[in-house]
Amino acid sequence: MPLHRYSVLKGRPIHNRLGTTTSPHYQVQVSTGEEFYRIAVNVRSEDGSEVEFLIRSQFEHPVTAGLAGLDQGCHGLESSPGGLALDFIRSNIGQPWEFVPLPMSASGPDNDLNEKIDGYVQRAMADEHAMLYAYGDVWGPEAKADPYFGFKPGQGIHDIHFNQGNPPGKHAADNGPYQDGGLLFEFPADSGPSLWVGIFLKFKSQAWHSSDDEGAPIIAADPAAPGRPHTPIERDAIPTLTVPDGLIRIVGALVNDVQSPERETVTLLNTSDNDVDLTGWAILDKAKHRQSLIGTIAAGETRKIALDGSLPNAVQLSNKGGLITLVNQDGIKVHGVAYTAGQARQPGRTIPFQR
Repeated sequence: MPLHRYSVLKGRPIHNRLGTTTSPHYQVQVSTGEEFYRIAVNVRSEDGSEVEFLIRSQFEHPVTAGLAGLDQGCHGLESSPGGLALDFIRSNIGQPWEFVPLPMSASGPDNDLNEKIDGYVQRAMADEHAMLYAYGDVWGPEAKADPYFGFKPGQGIHDIHFNQGNPPGKHAADNGPYQDGGLLFEFPADSGPSLWVGIFLKFKSQAWHSSDDEGAPIIAADPAAPGRPHTPIERDAIPTLTVPDGLIRIVGALVNDVQSPERETVTLLNTSDNDVDLTGWAILDKAKHRQSLIGTIAAGETRKIALDGSLPNAVQLSNKGGLITLVNQDGIKVHGVAYTAGQARQPGRTIPFQR
């Protein structure tokens, strides 16, 4: 079964402890003004292997608007689209090749997970206006004091990582869509919008592609690199049994048109050296409305897709921020992007996507 009490905690970080070989979690004490919580972040897996991480030093995603409006405290979340729940795959948080494995600790500067996380936690503790948001599974309150920071009642949030794609075994029961963990930092600016930073973690054993109903792996992982992109791609044939992650990418979108009715478009790029037949592929919006594609995109070429707003359940790119996802003929995600209301503010401008 999925996580029991999926939530997001908003508060001020006030104390921290690095992960160690005997306690492989980076610990943060958080104050909400009325209560204390402990955040436990995996910096090493139970079997001692490395954890993969992705840091967005400028995190632009429509979920930040909703988070900024929350009061400090712990907020239960529904594991479903359209709300504040995180899903690395379906919320277009990142691409699989962006997750890099790092050890818990290593000699030298800025080259292990303890240091990567600690840098932003220290920065947030030094800024009295900064806020920390932790996604994961809640525990407590407990009758005993917290074993790390001594506050009482002991309570906190863990599973601050990818919570799907687990192979059969001990953690398969934790799989589920729209329940991924993560750390987000909000650094308010003196003028203009806040700077947001996102830290996202997954285990090397977790497959990237998972089923929409249970979050279980739907594509066998490459035994040489579990959960990594399915490469290299065969020179003269587009794979049919594996997913060519990022082979076709969304590189631009006209969201806020100057015409009426609006003429929204999505621009695709074929990064391969083969023509790709897009028949049966589809573009999806945040609400999972879909527009089917036909025809071929030539090797190394772009193709602008005009969105047809007259279709039933037509794809609509909201000016308030949204998601754009490309899936193949089997409904499996190939690429996805996110954009904010700020990026869509200026009419007539195409939003570029670089990842």
